[in-house]
Amino acid sequence: MTLVPNPDISNLDVTHSVVTHPVVTHSVVAYSGLRPPDGATRLIPIVGDPIAQVKSPSGITAALQARGVNAYVMPVHVGTSDVDACLDGLSLARNVDAMLATVPHKFAAFRHAATATPRATLLGAANVLRRNQDGTWHADMLDGIAFVTALRGAGCEPAGQRALLVGAGGAGAAIALALLDAGVAVLAIHDADMPRRDALQARLARDGAGRLVAGRLIEGSSDPTGFDIIVNATPAGMRADDPPPVQTASLTPAMTVGDVITVPEVTKLLEAARAIGCATSTGVDMFSAGRDLIIDFLLGR
Repeated sequence: MTLVPNPDISNLDVTHSVVTHPVVTHSVVAYSGLRPPDGATRLIPIVGDPIAQVKSPSGITAALQARGVNAYVMPVHVGTSDVDACLDGLSLARNVDAMLATVPHKFAAFRHAATATPRATLLGAANVLRRNQDGTWHADMLDGIAFVTALRGAGCEPAGQRALLVGAGGAGAAIALALLDAGVAVLAIHDADMPRRDALQARLARDGAGRLVAGRLIEGSSDPTGFDIIVNATPAGMRADDPPPVQTASLTPAMTVGDVITVPEVTKLLEAARAIGCATSTGVDMFSAGRDLIIDFLLGR
């Protein structure tokens, strides 16, 4: 069964409230504004490690119900050693119509797909899966488009710019591809895991040759000097004691700085960037930009 709009719930008034937890304070959709789950509710697990930072359980659920879909996104905290078994198990549930993946499970999600979009296939990663007619999974990777959309919302047009991307994981790979598609003049990629960085560069150079006509791929470092766009696509900044992923002393006001982290929304990197007058784009901006993309994919549009 696939996600299908139900006109009986499309006119629900979805409201938001803030819940204070002894560990985390976060925004949630008020239960009174959503249809309570029932036996016909379709489930969409989101797998990650960690998982407390994700916005999808509230944001995607509300957006689906606003379109008349009786579904809930549910967080699933699972480690890398167990994620394949977890995805296999969830695939057996007949009321699981889709799955979402966040850090660090986007490569694992792709492994479980029988079919995929060209973008997800090139990257070997996926952040969203929906059922095929035969019950197998169809994958896409929407992080890159969402990030570039958020970047443009911050007033930054990537075409012709020099970009430094820190992080060559699932989100970083998607952002690299999207920046190249958007026409950056130079894309420098830096990752502490050099084999992973090299693998991404090789994949883009081999499978994305057409996209590199408008962009030149080079190795990066933590030094942002000489770049126009600085992107953090790593978990650095989620914890209070994390050092910034780039040398913040080398930031200049003309730069635009983006981060994929949603909690905290303003990381140390973004704090430093804002302090000297840089335009910034947050992980929450990226989530907001990608929400409708995810919904459209889940509904097969």
